Amino acid sequence: MFNAADMFKAFGKHRDKAIVIATGTSGRHWREASTDMKRDVALGGSMGQTTAACLGLALGLPNEKVCLFDSEGSLLMNLGILPTVSGKQPKNFYHFLMDNECYATTGGQPVANAQNLDWAGMAKSAGYAATYHFDNLEDFASNVGDIMKKAGPVFVSMKIVPEIENEPIGRRQRQPAGRSRGEMIRDLREIAGVKVS
Repeated sequence: MFNAADMFKAFGKHRDKAIVIATGTSGRHWREASTDMKRDVALGGSMGQTTAACLGLALGLPNEKVCLFDSEGSLLMNLGILPTVSGKQPKNFYHFLMDNECYATTGGQPVANAQNLDWAGMAKSAGYAATYHFDNLEDFASNVGDIMKKAGPVFVSMKIVPEIENEPIGRRQRQPAGRSRGEMIRDLREIAGVKVS
């Protein structure tokens, strides 16, 4: 297992101009690593639907790389999306799965059978063009540049150290949003070349 913050630093060197969506407890570290907030999309509160939303972005913006940093808890809520992604074959979609083997946001409840799940195998069987699995930072860091050059859909499973939150949600320190939803939509329209009068 490796730390999400270190993983995002390694990925950031190879981001180029990709649109990045980072979700879950581990995803909060992306904000510190990102160098282009206008190309970051926040999907807070969409557990179970992040992959579908990002597939829509990839299909709607075929000339832009779309990188989703998903959580296994979210993907479990909508496993049917794997063959849907494969059926659409978006060449610009990179699906990174941060597997910490638990529901860290809600207190660390274990994901059922977490140690035996083969996420990359599931994605491969569903029809992703390329799949990878990493359980250490060095291997991930030395391969992510080549992975970002592959034609998608690409699936990358990573074993991430859990950062369990035990403080009741109402008493947790909230992170500032960075941008409003309106600003994010404006930036996406600009990337897509949509003129709004």
